[in-house]
Order: sequence, then structure tokens, then C-alpha cells
Amino acid sequence: MAVPIFRALIPKSHPHFHYLFPTSSGVDKNSKKKKCLFCAPSQLNPLRSEVSISVGVHLIPHPKKVDTGGEDAFFVSKRKGGVIAVADGVSGWAEKDVDPALFPQELMANFYYLLEEQEELNNDPQILIGKAHAATSSIGSATVILAMLERNGILKIANVGDCGLRVIREGRTVFSTSPQEHSFDCPYQLSSEIVGQTYLDAMVSSVELMEGDTIIMGSDGLFDNVFDNEIVSIIARYKDVDEAAKALANLASTHSMDLNFDSPYALEARSKGFDVPKWKKVLGKKLTGGKPDDITVIVGQVVSS
Repeated sequence: MAVPIFRALIPKSHPHFHYLFPTSSGVDKNSKKKKCLFCAPSQLNPLRSEVSISVGVHLIPHPKKVDTGGEDAFFVSKRKGGVIAVADGVSGWAEKDVDPALFPQELMANFYYLLEEQEELNNDPQILIGKAHAATSSIGSATVILAMLERNGILKIANVGDCGLRVIREGRTVFSTSPQEHSFDCPYQLSSEIVGQTYLDAMVSSVELMEGDTIIMGSDGLFDNVFDNEIVSIIARYKDVDEAAKALANLASTHSMDLNFDSPYALEARSKGFDVPKWKKVLGKKLTGGKPDDITVIVGQVVSS
């Protein structure tokens, strides 16, 4: 894997910092308009104590990008209740001899620097995205999602594009972000170019969490290939966040290479009018298969501080 920029400048042992980018322990080498949403906790179990998140991460690069580590980047911090983020670099920049991984990596690094320098940003993920975007000088573009957990259990989320987040409580999905797309497979994205989205286009959400809730965050490589009911099943099976993240990433990777799997990506494609030729439809065939992609999964368990 190529060594990403900034990694050497930030010690992994920092008290408010886990990691910014894909690391060898998290890579399996074998292998879109602004809204405000709110999700209330169970009336039977109101949140009382201060909370934080215990986090596990796993990344599997696109099969053709294993040597470089892929074009996803992620950020995990212990600051306050916890901060997590995923950015997915737009691969089309490679056609212009630009490394698509540099823009999302620098964006993640800027999250770290800004959180260290500007305390007031801790409460507003949308503003943090805006300032980090403005400070990013690398050429490229990326979709991005950022979530900040306050000690009182309020999770604040800002999302530009088709990275996503789910909250699972007592065996069911109680909150889900929605992808932002201009058209099928063309998501909103932050860019180094003037033409593109900004932090003002972010979907802003607020979720009140309970101890025991599980947060699932990932790039579209996860959500294009794994259904929500499958995510719930995996979370029920694995109590360790590292194992859960690895299991979800591996399932997404398996589905992505299965030409016969009727994936979320295939279902959306058909709903947008993309399908097999008419003569194949006559034979009862339809467009199926997963979507090979970089896959990043963050699993966070809400625990008492």
C-alpha cells in the first residue's frame, strides 16, 4: 500500500486520535439537497449517563487497487464523545493523471488539524466540512460523511454524496441517511474545482442515541452491496466492533464480485431505467450483480463514558 500523506505527522498514540487513513491492520489484501432529520430514542430507555463510542474499522480496496490501498479515507477521533468520518475519492481523476486518493486523505487530515486548533468546531460537522474543504489544496474530489457524538448522546451528522450511516437499536434500523445524487451513480461531491458542491449542500441530521446503540458508517462500497437487514444480522452476530466491521466489509466484498447477486446497486439501477437488453428480458433475465469498489466500514458501539 502506498504511504498516505500526513500519516507520519500525526502519532497514533495521541489522546484524541486513533487513525486518519487505511492502515495495514484494516486492509484485507486478499480479498445528494440539504435536509434535517431527527430520530428519538426509546421511551422506555431514555439516555441518562454520558456516552462515547467504541470504534472498529475495516477497509478493503477495489480488487484492481489493492497495491495502492484504494481511494477511500477515514478519520476516527476520541475527542468528546467521538468523531468519525469517511471520504470516497472520485476515481475519474485518474484519467487526468491525478491520484484520486490524495484529495480525501488531505480532507481527513484537515478534520484532525481543525479539531485540534478550533474548539468551537466540535459541535458543528457541517461547518467543519466547510473549513476542511477550504483548507484542502490537493486536486480531486470526494464524497464525505462526518458524525460527531456529544457526551449527552446527540449524534450530529453532515453528509455530502453517497457515503452513509445507519443506527441500529435492539435489532432494527432506527435511523438511516439518504444518498445525494445528481443522477444515478453521479453523487454530490466536494471538489478542488469551482464547479461542485460545498458544505452548504450537505444533508444535516441529528440523532439522539442510547447506550447499546450501534453506528454503522461506510462508503458506498458497503451500502451498494449490502442490504440493511444484512447489516442488522451481522451486528447481532458480532459483539466486537472490529470483528463486526471486518465481517461487514468481507460480506460487501463477496457480494460486489457476485454477478448473480441482486444487490442494492442493481435494484437502484433497474429503478432508474438501466437493465439488460429487451431480448434478454423476454428470456426472463434482468440486470443483477454487485458493484466492485473500495469498501470502508466503521462500526461504533455507544457505551457509557
